[in-house]
Amino acid sequence: MVVVGLTLHIVAVPALARADADVSELQRIIAQQQRQLEAQQKQLDAQREMLEQIQAQTQALVEGAAKEVDQLERRVADQQQQLTSLQSRVSDPTRPSLPPRQPMTVKSSPSNTTASASPVAAPTAPEKVVASDGPQAVKLAISGHVNRMINFVNDGSGTETYFVDNDNSESQVRFVGTAKATDDLEIGATIELSIAPNKSGNVDQLDQDTNNIFDQRKAELTLDSAGFGKLWLGKGNTASYTSASVDLSGTAVIAYSTIVDTAGGLFFRERGSGELTDVRIGNAFSAFDGLNRRNRIRYDSPKFAGFHVRTSAISDQRYDGSLWWSGQGYGFKAAGAAAVGYPNEDGTKLQYDGSFSALHQNTGLNLTFSAGLLENKEQKNQQNTYVKLGWRKGLLPVGDTAFGVDYTKGRSLPTETDTSESFGFAAVQNFDRFGTELYALYRHHALDRTQDPKVDDIDVVAVGARVKF
Repeated sequence: MVVVGLTLHIVAVPALARADADVSELQRIIAQQQRQLEAQQKQLDAQREMLEQIQAQTQALVEGAAKEVDQLERRVADQQQQLTSLQSRVSDPTRPSLPPRQPMTVKSSPSNTTASASPVAAPTAPEKVVASDGPQAVKLAISGHVNRMINFVNDGSGTETYFVDNDNSESQVRFVGTAKATDDLEIGATIELSIAPNKSGNVDQLDQDTNNIFDQRKAELTLDSAGFGKLWLGKGNTASYTSASVDLSGTAVIAYSTIVDTAGGLFFRERGSGELTDVRIGNAFSAFDGLNRRNRIRYDSPKFAGFHVRTSAISDQRYDGSLWWSGQGYGFKAAGAAAVGYPNEDGTKLQYDGSFSALHQNTGLNLTFSAGLLENKEQKNQQNTYVKLGWRKGLLPVGDTAFGVDYTKGRSLPTETDTSESFGFAAVQNFDRFGTELYALYRHHALDRTQDPKVDDIDVVAVGARVKF
């Protein structure tokens, strides 16, 4: 029994040693794998942190891109609206001259935000000059022009020279603010000031250096909707104003239906004695071009097939309405207007006027016609007729050259036995790059009177320039 027990003991010792070695090896392997797992965990943690950083940067980029896209979409929408407005002006020229050039764009903060006797007016949706990027972005456009002229006048007693501001399109500056309320509604505000020393329609032989003219032409608010039309409140063009001066000739800066703007303040001289009478050129001619600029509320309808209507209620219980049309086709561009107004003046009833102009785009030949009538209670109705034949062509690379020959006749102006006549020749050269027009005019004025005093004719030669900004 003893021998057997000893044998068993000797055999078991090497087996236990090997088992301990195996356990140690396993423990070493496990420890090594543990260290590898810890290293891999650290790598995973670092990669997770890097991924989170990348995700944060990506999110920031996405949000920034979304903001930029929103801003770009707003700007594109604004520019599209401005383009639509400019296209509508091209297809519906309710004024005889092109709108002033718009200046460059400058950025500003939201807290700093704020297109007469002449047919020229400001654009309703000019290019932005100052803009904010906020949700209530307001654009402010500043534009205008200076229009100076020299008149050489022979009134029957000799020739005199006058240095004047051209009343056809007097020197002016305008501020137009616009803000998009919705996709369809734009809110606007306009302040337009005349800065026109020595206006050509005011000077005369007794006062060749009149007081400087600083006048508010416009101070109005607007609500403009493509679907519902446009509402105006404040001082500005009445519904009938400029309806007698639609003109596509390109010469309206110096010659259009209201011919008195060039030298309307001059007195006729009595034939024979040479004495000045109390009758001015402005008394003998009138285009009856609507009810001018007044304090009013006005509504313009949306366009349909090139037509739209305007109506306004004016201070001092005056009213007017007008129909406008423009279109092009078959190589022609054309526009026209007709208006009726109640001027609420002593001795008068209603005033009617209208005009039409057509331009053949290939040849540049154009024809313009205007007429007006004022109903009187006690004397004959006063009337005016105006016609112009013109040619407008790009003869020079700098811009269009335009020529026009016109004739106008007035009846019962200033008295019911008087007849007035005028003819003129005008030339205008555009310099598009510089926003400049150079022009010249010869105009003859005659007043035929059946009662004394008879008067001499008046001849005017005018040269000048208009520079837009």
